[in-house]
Amino acid sequence: MLADYALPILVVLLIVITASGLPFSISMIVASIFYLLVSGRDVGLAAENVLNGVFGNFVALAVPLFIFAANIMESGKITERLLKFSLAMVGRLPGGLAQVNVVTSLIFSGMSGSAISDAAGVGKVVTGMMIDKNRYPRGFAGALTAATAVVGPIFPPSIPLVFYALISSTSVGVLFLAGVVPALIVVLALCIYVQIVAIRRKFPVEDTIPWGLYPVIILRAVPPLMMPVILLGGIYSGAFTPTEAAAVSAFYALVLAVIAYRSMGFADFYKVVRETVKTTAVVTLVLGGAFIFNYAIAIERVPQMLYEFLVGFDMNQWTFLLFVNILYLLLGCFLDVSTIMLVITPLFIPTAAALGIDLHHFGVVVVFNMMIGLITPPYGILLYIIKALNGIPLGEMIREIWALIAILIGVLILITYVPETVLWLPRAAGLLN
Repeated sequence: MLADYALPILVVLLIVITASGLPFSISMIVASIFYLLVSGRDVGLAAENVLNGVFGNFVALAVPLFIFAANIMESGKITERLLKFSLAMVGRLPGGLAQVNVVTSLIFSGMSGSAISDAAGVGKVVTGMMIDKNRYPRGFAGALTAATAVVGPIFPPSIPLVFYALISSTSVGVLFLAGVVPALIVVLALCIYVQIVAIRRKFPVEDTIPWGLYPVIILRAVPPLMMPVILLGGIYSGAFTPTEAAAVSAFYALVLAVIAYRSMGFADFYKVVRETVKTTAVVTLVLGGAFIFNYAIAIERVPQMLYEFLVGFDMNQWTFLLFVNILYLLLGCFLDVSTIMLVITPLFIPTAAALGIDLHHFGVVVVFNMMIGLITPPYGILLYIIKALNGIPLGEMIREIWALIAILIGVLILITYVPETVLWLPRAAGLLN
């Protein structure tokens, strides 16, 4: 019977439709509906899975709210204040502007939760400053901006971690706190690398800022810097849930842009809303397709078969994590983050749990791994974004990116095999045993 071959038909059809040029989200929906027809199941299950998965899950609502907050932050005159603050903090170091690039990405990541938002927002500005008058090599500036943007989805808030919580039934609050130390390790490693390269290549030091201006610069930066404090403080004090925290973040960003800084008019607000709706529509399509596709995968017992296959190789926790890391690094060269997160990751979550791996630790590891994929050729979407925004040739960035990828893989190995780098802070906060 044709129903016996429903799973192979699903996979082949997905590949064929995607290869034809349709978006992957549409390909998943079409292939999954065809699977339901072939397997003799009710096609109405497709709509049921979309409605239950996307609209029946309170956590999913956090995604458009964080997108909205990030868009407001980019539209308002907040980037300028954060740049001046970062210049005051690290501009005196060798390669000061490159150090500013790293530090500003960490600060901005506490507001956006998205690597692409970081690269397209504050990253575009800092890269432009670095390549102005040939102060820094274009390839180095672009590659560093791409690498620093990786911090965005690790440090809270994080849209990919919200997605992971959605598919793994883990705590968003714990995941947010679990990403703090790994993000700080990445920033420290990149700052050390910049220091070494700056001394070797004799990169410029920024003009000294008079000490008398520091209080003004710090005070001007305090309001946007308070966003992650309000967000995390509210979650862990129990004042609001992670989804409500996303709404509070969006409202706080709106108050800063409209009332405090008066940098957003109606036209700007309309543009922010339009961009948020467009991005949310794309995300919702991907989520909807993934929920139908994952239903088909679950019915066919693919996760269980994968677990039995891997156990057959006598894998323990550490060999399993090594296998996942290598696979994800390879997939990141060719697939986008949403595909890996929503289609591939659910296959491995049952195996990780069965092997005794803490799923919060596993979530941070796979999200960080996927972020490395954003800067890995040939896909490397962040490199293409920086090329489009700053006009830096792709070849120049690729020559500089390999050292930065090596650093990030080093951090990945650390957080993979030293779980306490991820779990220590949630445990110290009393959120994990």
